[in-house]
Amino acid sequence: MSTEALKSKTVTGTVISSKMDKTISVRIQRTVKHPLYGKYIRRSTKIMAHDEVNECNEGDIVIIESSRPLSKNKSWRLQKVVSKAQTV
Repeated sequence: MSTEALKSKTVTGTVISSKMDKTISVRIQRTVKHPLYGKYIRRSTKIMAHDEVNECNEGDIVIIESSRPLSKNKSWRLQKVVSKAQTV
């Protein structure tokens, strides 16, 4: 098996919920072109990710990587926190 096949897929997103224990909910946004009108539309996907030490809060920008299934809904793992949310 090549080393490229062993690499985990990584995506960047925003934490929208951190109320669960060791789990965060991350929104991944992308833009797609409308097939008929050509206008770019924002689409989003919500992913559950494993946060081992509960270091994330809502609004943080994070990088998550794919992993083996950890539960029914979790198959992503927190890789690193890019930036912390602004607290007022």
